[in-house]
Amino acid sequence: MPGTRYPLEVQPLIPQRLARLTELAADLLYSWNRSIRALFVRLDPRLWEQCGRNPKLMLRRVAQSRLDEAAADPLFLEEYQRALSIYDTYHAVRLSSKRTDIDPRTDLVAYFCAEFGLHESLQIYSGGLGILAGDHCKAASDLGLPFVAVGLLYRQGYFTQTIDAQGNQIVGTAPALLADLPVTPVCDHEGHELRVSVTLPGGLVALKVWRVAAGRIRLYLLDSDVPENTSADRGITCQLYGGDRDTRLRQEIVLGIGGVRALRALGLAPTVWHINEGHPAFQIIERIRELTTQGQDFDSAMEVVAAGTVFTTHTPVPAGHDIFDQELFGRYLEPYVADLGITLDELKSLGSSPFYYTHLSVNKA
Repeated sequence: MPGTRYPLEVQPLIPQRLARLTELAADLLYSWNRSIRALFVRLDPRLWEQCGRNPKLMLRRVAQSRLDEAAADPLFLEEYQRALSIYDTYHAVRLSSKRTDIDPRTDLVAYFCAEFGLHESLQIYSGGLGILAGDHCKAASDLGLPFVAVGLLYRQGYFTQTIDAQGNQIVGTAPALLADLPVTPVCDHEGHELRVSVTLPGGLVALKVWRVAAGRIRLYLLDSDVPENTSADRGITCQLYGGDRDTRLRQEIVLGIGGVRALRALGLAPTVWHINEGHPAFQIIERIRELTTQGQDFDSAMEVVAAGTVFTTHTPVPAGHDIFDQELFGRYLEPYVADLGITLDELKSLGSSPFYYTHLSVNKA
């Protein structure tokens, strides 16, 4: 009778002299710093490519003998120290700004986007929108801005494609393993993994919060693939731009409403809420709901929210934005209407698209 099979991975021990390689591999600063990337390439060029240029994965697979050799190699150690110096200097220096419209002590920009293309080792992007968002984060880090980003942690960020003999596109997907990604679960003050929740038809959906270090900024990613959710709800954050309209609406509620709740749970109070494309626009509903539950009327709350909202788009054509059926829209937003101080019909009359809500708020600012 065959026994039970278990996967077994033998990982090398990082020599003490190279101990901070794990720290360098956990900060996406390597995605735009050539000196840090070059350190891993020098360690094992072939393995670097085989691991998809993923430093964290590479450190789990590199041969122990190669690490020991590097720890005794004066040239590698010199490059290692140079990379550490660059890394430490980057994090130690807080660039001063002559601008008077933002105060790092009191202001915070929260940047919401459906995808972030920081590096191929974190495949939560598809194309131009993600690359733009990733570059925006890198620039914010370089400028030393008080800045956090919010997105979703997709197991399948983008697909690979091959073309068969008949010229047809063959789509392939490879779900990411969390152990391979430069992400860390966020814990509360008691050491428990942080959870927030949103209400969807069928009940509450729990969301785990992950943190990504990217230079001087942090990217927080929401993940519905947790044991307390149903199988359907666990799949909400599975695939970028996957599924039907229903799935897309669920993702956008998780991103917009769940994203606001995650920042609140982290004790963060953004003064500027930047919505990049319409996907996160339901954050406007949540921020209005926060104010109306504190006693403000809907119109006043919308004015306050609009004043702190920035919207950008790089796809200014109808085909680039989601439009939802009013019945579907109403079914998903009904749990939030009671706290808004308006009826569901009044909410529907404002428009059934998050993109419209974004324009509504920005235009009223």
